[in-house]
Order: sequence, then structure tokens, then C-alpha cells
Amino acid sequence: MNTTAPALTPTTRALAWCLHLLVIGLLALAAGRAVADGRPRAGWVVAAATVCGLVYTAGPLLPRVSRSRPAAALWLAAVGAVWLLLLALSADAVWVAFPLYFLELHLLARRAGLAAVAATGLAAVAGFAAHQGTFSAAMAIGPALGAAVAVAVVWGYQALYLESEQRRHLIEELTTTRADLAAAQHTAGVLSERERLAREIHDTLAQGLSSIQLLLRAAERALPGTPDSAARYVDQARQAAVDNLAEARRFVAALAPPALEGTTLAGALERLCATTSTRHRITARFHLTGDPLPLPTAHEVALLRITQSALGNTVRHAKATAAEVTLSYLGDHVAVDIVDDGRGFDPHHLPVPDPEAGGFGLAAMRARVHGLGGTLIIESTPGHGTALAAQLPLTPSAWNEPEARP
Repeated sequence: MNTTAPALTPTTRALAWCLHLLVIGLLALAAGRAVADGRPRAGWVVAAATVCGLVYTAGPLLPRVSRSRPAAALWLAAVGAVWLLLLALSADAVWVAFPLYFLELHLLARRAGLAAVAATGLAAVAGFAAHQGTFSAAMAIGPALGAAVAVAVVWGYQALYLESEQRRHLIEELTTTRADLAAAQHTAGVLSERERLAREIHDTLAQGLSSIQLLLRAAERALPGTPDSAARYVDQARQAAVDNLAEARRFVAALAPPALEGTTLAGALERLCATTSTRHRITARFHLTGDPLPLPTAHEVALLRITQSALGNTVRHAKATAAEVTLSYLGDHVAVDIVDDGRGFDPHHLPVPDPEAGGFGLAAMRARVHGLGGTLIIESTPGHGTALAAQLPLTPSAWNEPEARP
């Protein structure tokens, strides 16, 4: 009934009502027996019982009693004083001591509650002994046993309540932590998917659009002097647009790259080299070493995308005349090497990636390789070409990996 007491639940409300009814019932019993037995002071007993009942009833109705421990103590003192008056008039009032034990233990601090219970018990024993005109140990057993039961019940309930509250707080913390973890996982998933989309767009659509742009520029230079060459460049640009449209559709559907459908990785890389040689002024050759093995889809997609990106960089930036692509099966590793004779660059002084100028290719390659536990090595010197080597491990767990989306 105060702020330090356990919050009321349907069960505790029912127990509180039972306690209220018990007090009123015991007071009514004392008054009724006094009237039924025709005792000389029956009127005073009825009056004292009525006053005690009214004072007791005022407690649950006064908000201050339920919110303030000092107010609750004053109310208990008033109830106790009227009860002592009733006890002086009737021995039957001794039974009211039992519900008073619960009130005192519930409303007062632990030490104050114990002291109040002890005082109430002594008053009950003394009052009953005075009415009987004698004292015996049996008279003290009842009030003492009732006090012991009340202390055990109230303290046990408080201990269970504290444990329940701790468990509730723990569940709330776990729920909050789970929500935070879910939010963090969602954010990580969004960032991972965003990174994947960026790599795929760079290695497919961006490379294709760049190739179309180069072909159309070549067609523009061929006009009007050599219309046949211009038409050939336009036709190649149209075919590149068709290929990239297919890539975009498969990309949206999250399927494997069209270049890998119905063929092996070696076949896809050989076709890529042939297409690059046809569309641009560069000779790209494909070589295969080692015995081909079936690879996880994630490995095939990564090596194909890395080769596409590397050849795209060679065509746009290196001004190379030749490029060599080598796919090597090395037992426990698979590797792809791309070497060109272009103008090269300084790997230690790369330009900062820019939405207008690009520069995301090498970062995307590293992300792909590192995501599969592999290594990416780039060797280049200004004026002496570039060599890029991507190597992926073929561990036993790789064969059980779920197929990665492109």
C-alpha cells in the first residue's frame, strides 16, 4: 500500500480484499458474541468494534496512506489504538492481532514491522491473560505462532517478488538487446547488400556502358570517311547494349551471370577475351593451365567479375595493345592472372574514388577476393604494363557453401 511495497497485481488485490474481509469479519465476530452472550459492556464492545472498523476502512480509501510510509504508520497507530480499546473490552479482539501482523509487516520497514508485530503479540497475550485472570504458556503460543507465520509468509512473498522483478528486468534487457542486435544485423545486411550491388553494377553495367561509349566514339571518328567501319562499331555497341540488358535483368532477378550459363568458367573467360578483342583495339588472349575442376558458384562469379573489371580498366585507361588472361588450377587454389602491356600506374598512389571519374574497380576486386578468403596482388610500374593476380582457396568447406548471388 505504499510506494516501496510490491505493485498490485490481480493476485495481490485478491489477497488484500481477503485481508480486509478478515479484519471486518473478526470485528463483527467480537461485537456479535458480546451481544449474543449478553455481556454487561456489550454496547461498548459494539461501539469500539464499529470505530475500529471505520478507522480501518479509511486506510485503503485515503490515497496518502497508500503513497506515504509515515502516513501509513499513523494510520496503523490509530487502528492499533482502537484495537487496544476493543481488546480491553473483549477477549475476542485477540483474533484481530493476526491480520494486524500482515498489515504491519507490509506497510512498515523491516525492523519497524518486526517491532510492531512483537508489540502487537505481547498486547494480545496480555489482554487475553487479563480477561482470563491468569497466564499460561499456552496463551502465548497462539499469538506467537501467528506472528511467526505472518513473518514467514510476508518475507517469503517479498523475496519472491524481488526475484520476479529481477527476472522481469532481465527479460526486458534481453528483449532490448535482441531488438538492438536485430537492428544491427539489419543494418549490416543493408550495408553488405549495398556493397554487393555496388560491385555488381561496377563490374557489369558500368563496364558495359563504358564499352558502348568507346564504341560509339570510334564510330563517330570513322564518320564520314569510313561508313562501313562506323556501322561495324555501331553494331558492336548495339550488341553490347543487348548483353548488358541481359546482365541487368539477371542481376535484378539475382541469378547467375549469363556468361556462365551453359558453359564453364574457362569458356566464359575465353568468350570474354574474344568479345573484348572484337569490340576494342586490343588483343586479349586466354590461357588455361592445370586440370579444370568444378568450382563453387561464388568462386566462378568472383573470378569472372574480376576479369571483366580488369579488362575494362585495361581498355579504358591502360592504352594497351595486348592482354593475357590465364586461369590456373593449382590443386588447393584457383587463380586468374591478367597481364597487359599498357602504360601502367603506381599502385601506391591511386586516385581517390569519385562518382564522376570512377576508381572503384580495385576496391571492388579486393572486397570480392577477401570475402572468399583469397588474395589479390597488383604489380604495375608506370610505362611497363600491369599484372593482376587473384587467387582463391579451394578448401573443403568451399564445396558446401550456398551459391552466392551475383
